[in-house]
Amino acid sequence: MCLKIDIHTHIIPEHLPDLKKRYGYAGFVNLDHHKPGCARMMIDGKFFREIYANCWDAEVRLKECDSHKVDVQVLSTIPVMFSYWASAFDALDLSMFLNDHIAELVHKYPQRFVGLGTVPLQEPKLAIQELERCMKIGLAGVQIGSHINNWNLSDEVLFPFFQAAEDLGAAIFVHPWDMIGKERMPKYWLPWLVGMPAESSLAICSMIFGGVFERLPRLRVAFAHGGGAFPATIGRISHGFEVRPDLCAIDNNVHPREYLGKFYVDSLVHDPDAMRLILKVIGEDKVVLGTDYPFPLGELEPGKLVESMPDLSDATKEKILGLNALSWLNLSIEKFIDSKKPDFHSNILQQ
Repeated sequence: MCLKIDIHTHIIPEHLPDLKKRYGYAGFVNLDHHKPGCARMMIDGKFFREIYANCWDAEVRLKECDSHKVDVQVLSTIPVMFSYWASAFDALDLSMFLNDHIAELVHKYPQRFVGLGTVPLQEPKLAIQELERCMKIGLAGVQIGSHINNWNLSDEVLFPFFQAAEDLGAAIFVHPWDMIGKERMPKYWLPWLVGMPAESSLAICSMIFGGVFERLPRLRVAFAHGGGAFPATIGRISHGFEVRPDLCAIDNNVHPREYLGKFYVDSLVHDPDAMRLILKVIGEDKVVLGTDYPFPLGELEPGKLVESMPDLSDATKEKILGLNALSWLNLSIEKFIDSKKPDFHSNILQQ
């Protein structure tokens, strides 16, 4: 039995304050608990998403974790809550509310939950302030969006935030949001099916070409959804860098392939051939279990794809399912030792 850590799970407090009343303008999420164990996420009276008790109730989550043999969940907010469009001070206030909620759960269940905060990146100085507070209250890092309004992650205004994250030892989880080209994709759920993979590739390329990884080699970053379109298009990205360095290498002249294996991606690819590709491109030491729990576009049986692949060695599966996550989070296996599982922990500690 190997340790199973799901780095990509979302949570929200069961009860949100009236954010429109609190801040004096519209655009924020409110929850309509229209029946037991079920709530509608609403934005200005428009339906956004239906969620269930497993999105806010820790006890329900833990029961489902136990049924799926998930030892640890890494908790982060639902990306629609980033609120990068809002006033920076209002977004800071909301971030603190959400982060305190996650910290409370981490402190209550320290062997089952690890927390990632959210920060108001529309004002990087405030984001650094909240990042520092997140680390003080026991979170392991933060989740950020694939872009911040009109800033890609290469924008120099964001560099001090990434520098602070490296200095603090904070893990960064990059999740797509506000999908590129969504105006042209009103049907078929295409912003989630097409826009999200493009967003993740945009984020990775921005950090590579912008020199973020080059200047901050100790920064630990993971990207959602297997890195999106990036692994499948690394050939095109590399070729573009080689034939048009005048366009691609203006901020960083290091070949993009030099950064493969220097950032993490989660395992949420839904296809064994796609899994083989990310293992080949990104490397087996940098792929971590991620499910997008508790949403239907995620992996509904955590780890099933990895566990079902006979061509993966037991050692590779153990890395993907848990050990790589420990490296990304900079946590020790001892943190999650449970005396009820002596065989499990003796096997892990011998590795």
